Amino acid sequence: MARPRNQTQRRQDLIAATIDTAGRKGLRALSMTDVAEEAGLTRGAVLYYYEDLESLLVEAHRAGIERLGERRDTLVRGVDSSAEQLAVAIRTGLPDGPEDALMRLLYEFDVLAGTSQVHDELVEALYRRQLATYTSILQRGAASGDFAPRTSIETLAMNLVALEDAYGLHIVVGNSLITVEMAEKAMREAAAGLGAPPGDTP
Repeated sequence: MARPRNQTQRRQDLIAATIDTAGRKGLRALSMTDVAEEAGLTRGAVLYYYEDLESLLVEAHRAGIERLGERRDTLVRGVDSSAEQLAVAIRTGLPDGPEDALMRLLYEFDVLAGTSQVHDELVEALYRRQLATYTSILQRGAASGDFAPRTSIETLAMNLVALEDAYGLHIVVGNSLITVEMAEKAMREAAAGLGAPPGDTP
């Protein structure tokens, strides 16, 4: 009975190796051999679990979205007020910097949208998760009186996701004119200007 558990763990290890390696090398330069070396396996051993690189990339894309979304949602749930939750959501939705391998990889996966139905669906899944995080915070804040949105909550949430994606892309490509701190400040000011002032980041 131990074999299925071992196979599950091995698949998880391969997905982690794919995320780490692709984050460093980029999708265009990634090979199955690279993943195998990162995982400490032979290329043939990797092919035992995944028939090709594309099937492994799909699982890595799905796992990356879950890792990013769950990390943020956990941190948001860790604070009480809607204003603090919005501050946490803004900060943790941005990359840590150009070296943020997971965020850089997720942006690269966006390039695959339009070439693969599965990747199209995963890009949309990430967007829906981002939208849901902001929407739920804004709804709670409006209900409690912490926020007084000057536009619909749906539109405000969409704008925050759009800013998050745009600033995040500049950060991961290393645009020296936009730092993480500048992007966070700009998003906070935009939210405040539309009636949802974030609190201090815990």
